[in-house]
Amino acid sequence: VHGDPRSYTKQLHCLEDKMANESIIRIPPYYYIHVLDQNSNVTRVEIGPKTYIRQDNERIILAPKKMMMVPPRHYCIILNPVVRGANGAVQLDALGQVRLAHADLEIRMAQDPFPLYPGEELKEDITPLQIVLANTALHLKALLDFEDDEADKYVAGDEWLFEGPGTYIPRKEVEIVETILATIIRPNQAIKLQAQKECEDREGDKRVAGEQWMVKKVGAYLPGVFEEVVDIVDAIILTEKKALHLRATKTFRDSQGVVRKTGEEWLVTMVDTLQAPEKIAR
Repeated sequence: VHGDPRSYTKQLHCLEDKMANESIIRIPPYYYIHVLDQNSNVTRVEIGPKTYIRQDNERIILAPKKMMMVPPRHYCIILNPVVRGANGAVQLDALGQVRLAHADLEIRMAQDPFPLYPGEELKEDITPLQIVLANTALHLKALLDFEDDEADKYVAGDEWLFEGPGTYIPRKEVEIVETILATIIRPNQAIKLQAQKECEDREGDKRVAGEQWMVKKVGAYLPGVFEEVVDIVDAIILTEKKALHLRATKTFRDSQGVVRKTGEEWLVTMVDTLQAPEKIAR
């Protein structure tokens, strides 16, 4: 039978109040406590293993708590992280309290167990790193200007893809917009793509916003960050007695290298090719 949650909370508060008035606190290995100096109103951290003797002017405001342990291939996100010096030591202000980077975030990877200092908050609990499979990509967007480990510079608003296979290492300056899956192009098929904004396609051709084009290469196609898959088009099989009557909706150069002008009409026969129709013909 489950107990009343309110009763459990009350018992927990009573235990914390009792701990606050204890004179001797035994801190096990990989545990820590928060101690308030009531003269200076500064809270500090005491880390185990140790037996801590509380002074009359001190109060235990956090009973022994297990340190954060981030295993390999995991991470957590800390809000208001402590400021550290060049040697990694926690920085203190003139009053002796830890300095915090208020409203900032810090992503902590696998490391030795660590305590949460007064003011630090666990924004996101320990989470496995995201594995990006083959033929899959993460659509990323920069929230702040930054330079990555490979000296590539990004400005707020930039968007790009992290393509698999690989393990994505999160950054506080970047958000994941969505996961993109590759589209499979089968024999006698093509996909129709549309540019969402001015970009460069996989072949290095520049595309303007709203432009559509076809990709016919058999296999998995992973759309670019500004590409949208509009449709999957099946090829039309032509025979000696069957042809296609096409009309261009805009000027373009067809797959045979012939320039077709808006409104121009022509026939495609079996002799020409077996192909999916061009994006601007109907």
